[in-house]
Amino acid sequence: MRLLLLAVTLCAALPARADVYVLTAAGLGGDADYEQRFTQLAADADRIFRNAGPGVHATTLSGKDATREELTQRLRELAMQVSAQDDFVLLLIGHGSFDGTQYKLNLPGPDITAAELAGLCDAVPAKRQLIVDTTSASGGAVRALRRPGRALITATKSGTEKNATVFARYWLEALQDPTADVDKNDAISALEAFRYATTKTAAFYESQKRLATEHAQFEDTGAGEPVRAATDAGEGRLLASFTLIRLGATPALAADPARRALLTRKEQLEQQIDTLKYQRAAMSPEDYKRELTQALLELARVQAELDK
Repeated sequence: MRLLLLAVTLCAALPARADVYVLTAAGLGGDADYEQRFTQLAADADRIFRNAGPGVHATTLSGKDATREELTQRLRELAMQVSAQDDFVLLLIGHGSFDGTQYKLNLPGPDITAAELAGLCDAVPAKRQLIVDTTSASGGAVRALRRPGRALITATKSGTEKNATVFARYWLEALQDPTADVDKNDAISALEAFRYATTKTAAFYESQKRLATEHAQFEDTGAGEPVRAATDAGEGRLLASFTLIRLGATPALAADPARRALLTRKEQLEQQIDTLKYQRAAMSPEDYKRELTQALLELARVQAELDK
């Protein structure tokens, strides 16, 4: 009886399982091709997190809705909703800029700086935070965004890597691919997703026989310099403990052979579209438009099948 009472007391003392609040913002595309890509990535993120099970709350801004005013408002709302025990994730998709001093996320209308984002995120009470900045020049945001208790991932190693990135695509793919769960604990951590995405990104540039123009990195101690792999000094511990997706029934669908084939075809088409963008200068406008349209239509068909 004493053991039973002790067990009940201990269970009552444990905090309730934390909720996860995810805010995704896909910024300005600049042209129709990038606009379509960023909008689709935002839609993928929204679907993934909304299907992640109870306790995961997803908010997504993209296209004309992803303004500085709207992003600020959503972050202020989260500051009122999120508790200290909850986890908070901010996912940034699109183009970024860096002038040597200040990073900005490119949005419809006025842009927002890393310092402004940091202030808004600081107001969110969650003790454990994750910011995944997949934009170009995102490495320039590190100094403004880092703080203890916050893990920070950027798609580039500095603000001078200014080409559009492919990291976001593979980051989201990691959350749908059971092979990303390296330790086989039926969950995908932020560190596992980072390793998966960086490996896939490197393979993409190798397959295109192009010099990589992005080198993802992370910083999760709040005080150190960004790294590309976990270290004995503690870099990677917060990321490793930060669960993004638990492999329940919905994520497990990725193991279905038919679904895996669709995911593979989607990746092939996205690579084809990226290759076309690199080759655009050497193609006639007619050929580029024709091949891009065909790839986009096929990608839309595959995505519709995945969304069923």
